[in-house]
Amino acid sequence: MTSPASIRFTAVLHRPAEPDNASWTFLVLPKAASAKLPARSMTTVEGTFAGAPFQATLEPDGEGSHWLKVDKTLREAAGVAASDKVALVIAPVKEEPEPVVPPDVRKALAAAPAAKAVWTSLTPVARRDWIHWITSGKKAETRVKRIATACDMLASGKRRACCFDRSGMYSKGNMGAPVAAE
Repeated sequence: MTSPASIRFTAVLHRPAEPDNASWTFLVLPKAASAKLPARSMTTVEGTFAGAPFQATLEPDGEGSHWLKVDKTLREAAGVAASDKVALVIAPVKEEPEPVVPPDVRKALAAAPAAKAVWTSLTPVARRDWIHWITSGKKAETRVKRIATACDMLASGKRRACCFDRSGMYSKGNMGAPVAAE
C-alpha cells in the first residue's frame, strides 16, 4: 500500500505491564501521524507493520492520539520484538468492518427483538461504539447494567450510545493505551 493517503511513521513496540503473561504488544502512534487520521476515535486502518500486511482498529489513547494492539501472530510475521522501533505505513480502510459482538451482548439482543431490529439497521461504526460503551466499564456489574440499558435505548429507537466520548479525552473509562512494562 503506497497511496498518497498513506501515513508513514515509526514507533517503539512495548510490552504491557499487565497482565504479566501477555502475548501481545502495543505501540502509540506519534501525534503527527495520528492527526492525519479522519477521527480521534477508533479508526480501522490497513497497511504494513515492519513490512507485514495487516488490518486493525486503532484505539484512542485519551490524549489526542491513537494506539495499536499488536498480537503475537503479527509481531512474529514482522520479525520484531518488544522495544524494537517499527516502521508502519497505514491508511484508513474504505469501509469499516463489522465489529465482533461479544456473546453476552449477542444473547441480550436476541432476547430483545425491538432492540435487535434497531441494532441491525445501524452502521458498523455505530455498532462498534455501542459495544465499546458497554465493554468500557471497569466492573462486571457495570457491564450487565449497560447491556440492559443499551437494549432499552435501542428498543426505544435510540441509535447512539448517550454521552459517549469517542476520543477518550474527557471520560477515559477503560480507554487509553496500556501502561508499558519497564
